Amino acid sequence: MIKTIIFIAGLSLFHLACHAQITAVTGTGDEVILYDNHTWKYANKTDTETAAIQTNKTNFKKSSSSGFEVSSNIVNNVKIYINPKKWTFKKGEEGSSAEYNFTHVGKNEAYGMIISERVQIPLLSLRDLALKNASNAAPDIKVVNEEYRNVNGTQVLFIQFTGTISGMNFTYFNYYYSCERGTIQLLTYTFTNLANENKPEMEELLNGLVINY
Repeated sequence: MIKTIIFIAGLSLFHLACHAQITAVTGTGDEVILYDNHTWKYANKTDTETAAIQTNKTNFKKSSSSGFEVSSNIVNNVKIYINPKKWTFKKGEEGSSAEYNFTHVGKNEAYGMIISERVQIPLLSLRDLALKNASNAAPDIKVVNEEYRNVNGTQVLFIQFTGTISGMNFTYFNYYYSCERGTIQLLTYTFTNLANENKPEMEELLNGLVINY
């Protein structure tokens, strides 16, 4: 039940039902408007005041203990390396958006999924679509942090956001990537009150993402 509730914030980017602009709030309290044409802007700032997404100078690498390979069958040369002592995985159910679902082995209530699609989307457009999609499930989403990261030699977009679904507060730590072969959303999520506790495990799963060329 909990995984079903959380999952609805990670639907396919191409199954958006919303036709009006969406308003969201960033971690610094700035209001942003998400549009149907895949663009966004700050609600109370001019374009010249809009800050660029910063790049984290850390090189993120997969853990030496993450040795089990889970390969995408949709986007070529995309793999996720997991520690099978910490994470289990299974293929997404028929009709679901997830290619694979991940569940932490312990009692940490930490989950993950990968959504793979054979369409290339500019990364900032991907960001806007992802936030709009999340807003459909959690209208109060709040972006806590976003930055570009170098993960195993590939630049991805990291977004952390929180939101309320069915009266419960959740926190997401997500990676987004797109190229001519397709688009990847690697999502991890947990209850907000467990976010600090689960963050190391969730980021270890995220950093198992390896994209070969």
